[in-house]
Amino acid sequence: MRTRSLLAVAGTATALALTWAAPASAAGAVLTTGSTGGTAVAVGDTLTAPLASGTFATFYSSATGTSGVKCAGSQFTAKATGNPAAPGTATESVTAHTFDSATCTSNVTGVLGVNGITINNLPYSATITSDGTLTVSPPSGTAIQATVQLRTLLGTVTCVYQAPNLTGKADNADSSINFTNQQFSKVSGSSLCFANGYFTAKYAPVTDAGARVYVN
Repeated sequence: MRTRSLLAVAGTATALALTWAAPASAAGAVLTTGSTGGTAVAVGDTLTAPLASGTFATFYSSATGTSGVKCAGSQFTAKATGNPAAPGTATESVTAHTFDSATCTSNVTGVLGVNGITINNLPYSATITSDGTLTVSPPSGTAIQATVQLRTLLGTVTCVYQAPNLTGKADNADSSINFTNQQFSKVSGSSLCFANGYFTAKYAPVTDAGARVYVN
């Protein structure tokens, strides 16, 4: 009886040791759908996200001000290009980032409205780490560029802004991506174009074929 008990204890200890030594991949992929630790997002899948309900994408002249442009309609689209086991870094290609000009307004003196906001130099590459940090980078030798067309009494004014990259943060509570005061610098445009633009927006939910995406 004693020998059998010792063998049972030894077997239990071995099973616990094997469980403890299980590789990180047992936790699943960095990006999953359905839940944390859920089904892995497949390479090639398209991820989309609109602005979070009731929020605006803003492009203000200072990090603390409220003068500039805001839009109630915006969406980004990205393709998953790499999704390793967690913890790790997933990769994406940002293929589209659009703004619905019909929902955009401006409170800049002399500006009557917003004709359009276009994101240039796409696609961008993006990485997202297991801690939820998202970094968006332009192709080599270029910049993340936004072209803003403002309607004035004197006609359309075109303002071009650039940034070296963008940094956002993912939140599994609502499958969101938050960008806060991401600074762009004016590279061309009239005096009606503010010298710097600070971009803030919350996109949610991020989905893959309608299923919410989580970061692990």
